[in-house]
Amino acid sequence: MRHFALPVLAIASATLAAGGAVAQGEDLTVLPVPSDQYQPDLTAWGEPDFRGGWPIDHLNGRTPLQRAAEHGNRQLLTQEEYAARAEMVEALEQRYQNEDSSGTMGIGHWAEVAAANRRTSWITSPADGQLPAFTDEGQRLSDAMRSTWVQGQPFDTWMDFDSWDRCISRGLPASMFPFMYNNGMRIFQAPGILAIQMEMVHETRIIPTDGRAAIPAQIQHWLGESRGSWEDHNTLKVVTTNFKPGPSATNIGTTGSPRENDTPVSEQAEMIERFHMVGPDEIIYEFTWTDPVVFTQPWSARLEWQRDEEFEIYEYACHEGNVQVRNFITASRAERTAAAGSGGE
Repeated sequence: MRHFALPVLAIASATLAAGGAVAQGEDLTVLPVPSDQYQPDLTAWGEPDFRGGWPIDHLNGRTPLQRAAEHGNRQLLTQEEYAARAEMVEALEQRYQNEDSSGTMGIGHWAEVAAANRRTSWITSPADGQLPAFTDEGQRLSDAMRSTWVQGQPFDTWMDFDSWDRCISRGLPASMFPFMYNNGMRIFQAPGILAIQMEMVHETRIIPTDGRAAIPAQIQHWLGESRGSWEDHNTLKVVTTNFKPGPSATNIGTTGSPRENDTPVSEQAEMIERFHMVGPDEIIYEFTWTDPVVFTQPWSARLEWQRDEEFEIYEYACHEGNVQVRNFITASRAERTAAAGSGGE
């Protein structure tokens, strides 16, 4: 775990120096178009070289997935709003020092906190920064989802737990957003193929870039089946289909996400991503998620990645000593037995 402890004034100064100040007449409803000026180095086999460590822990400054209503269609905070967020983040970061000084260990040692930024939400479209409404079928599928995050849900079998509960997968696009810990990302490349290693749930996305044909629709994966292509000299485009329904498309661990991990994924879901390398140490990552069975319209998000070769990815030993599935079931049954014995009071 890394900590981004900076006094509020230092955070503000650094961000404003990087263009965080609200310029006279600045349009806060738009984000800059990714630049195509940068030419990445090429690999020995002639493809743009994206290899390296790209952890997204620096994005954990409490920018929400979905935008607060008071921000309307603005993609960026005002200077005053940014200062308020920076102050809030600094208070969260202080929990680590408070625990150290008191000889305790709690959420301050568990949750990673990064410097604030000016983004009002990770979602860029629809214009209000909110997830689109569910279709009727999407709502039905959501209501049927089972998870430890669903309030008041009983537990009787392993099927009452989602894929993340069972240490299988956080799914897409959820896995591409920052979490309170385990934010490591690393890109590997070989001729005709690219891989993205993700620290959370120790998953790796395999993305062929050699133009191979799609696989049959009947073959499904938790993270779908991806095909990549070099759209230009600094942009990788990835199209992913063949999703196995089960994981939630959003995850409670990302600030501003639905709180019950109940955003369904259908067999018709498609994710189109673009990785724009706009400098030696920066990738602008964008995607559009289309699932006509679940959502009334597509939605898009954008995150700014930073290279960090010093970030180390450790084993995500999710199942080590894991007795929680059994404990949830036995506790749930005991609670219901006790309630029945007392007449449900």
